[in-house]
Amino acid sequence: MRDTTRRNFIKQTAIAGAGISVSPMFTYGFSRKPDQLRVGIIGVGLRGTNHLNNLLLRDDVVIRAICDIDPGRISIGLKKIAESGHKKPSVFSAGAYDYRNLLALSDVDAVIIATPWLWHTRMAKDAMLAGKYTGLEVSAANTLEECWDLVNTHEQTGTHLMILENVNYRRDVLAVLNMVRAGVFGELLHFRCGYQHDLRGVKLNDGKSAYGSGVEFGEKGISESKWRTRHSLLRNADVYPTHGLGPVAAMADINRGNRFVSLTSHASKALGLHDYIINHPKGGADHPNAQLKWKQGDVITTTIETTHGETIIVTLDCNLPRPYSLGFRVQGVNGLWEVDGNRIYIEGKSKPHQWDTADKWLQQYDHPLWQRYGALATGAGHGGMDFFVLNAFVESAKQNIAPPMDAYDAAAWSAVTPLSEMSIENNGEPQYFPDFTRGKWITRKQYEWIKDSF
Repeated sequence: MRDTTRRNFIKQTAIAGAGISVSPMFTYGFSRKPDQLRVGIIGVGLRGTNHLNNLLLRDDVVIRAICDIDPGRISIGLKKIAESGHKKPSVFSAGAYDYRNLLALSDVDAVIIATPWLWHTRMAKDAMLAGKYTGLEVSAANTLEECWDLVNTHEQTGTHLMILENVNYRRDVLAVLNMVRAGVFGELLHFRCGYQHDLRGVKLNDGKSAYGSGVEFGEKGISESKWRTRHSLLRNADVYPTHGLGPVAAMADINRGNRFVSLTSHASKALGLHDYIINHPKGGADHPNAQLKWKQGDVITTTIETTHGETIIVTLDCNLPRPYSLGFRVQGVNGLWEVDGNRIYIEGKSKPHQWDTADKWLQQYDHPLWQRYGALATGAGHGGMDFFVLNAFVESAKQNIAPPMDAYDAAAWSAVTPLSEMSIENNGEPQYFPDFTRGKWITRKQYEWIKDSF
């Protein structure tokens, strides 16, 4: 019933965008404004399949092609498409670069890229060069060169790229963003955020099982452990900054009147994965992976300064036992909100020196998108925020306008990875952010995507 209701809503409602700016921008990309957006999906693993599930509920989207090097994932994707009553798409699975043949299709308007991190930028660059409106999963880039590749290719081709950061659409995040805009916290001074999530175990390929062992990785691994774990072995950096930093960047108007200036990063010692392997029933002290020396510190702490004088502490903590948290804290001269503990303190409103529960504030400033359509987002994934981020992508692509989170945001948020790596390598030495907007941050408009434009 929920899926049917959501499909009918999208079919019957003229959506001008889930909180996107409706002012079209001059582009060199495809010019048609289709009633149906013709989409190709590159990577139909767990994340790509989630996008596929949500796209199949839309009557304004047709899946023209899917691409993955894992035949098992292709089979799962084709089965879902057939069960939804859609026509069989073109399939590309002949090798690592077969995605380029998908991009050559003239009947594909837009692509969603949900592949391992090392492929993100090269695929996005090829997609923009092919004139495809591009949706890119996080993080968008691994190196500063790749960050510039995203920006330069967008400017060279005029083809748009949207970083698909779903946490920017989380219900409490949008409510707090409304509070920021309303001046509830006063002038902002400080933020905290991050990605704190026990990822030592991994989900199995069916997406329904409990966590797998996580002891094996690479060729012997399953799902994300085939590629993700290797980053902890080879890199000492915050390799996954955008879930926390994206929402904070919106609140701080980064790339839109403000920008990141510099950062310093530090890493703790690396013990978590070793301890996990030697104590796991499928591991042990004699397991070959117990002899590995892990490079990535278990807790990476990065402090960012902005041109307006705010500080942002970003934490990566994925290789230790802990509950999930993005660790949000938003602080101004009049008070602060902290996600852990669901608490808030507003001077003159709260009892002196005592926390209030944040519930009444989050309800008062609940975003209109969630007030009106939150029930429809139920089941879309990640608490419903996947519904809103994907809708923003589809509606931006259909109108061929700049997306709410663009190539400049993708570059600035993802640059934390290489800059943190350089800072850690040099004992916390400050690293300076490139200005990916080339000065345009001074005049670029505030994040318009928070407005209700249904």
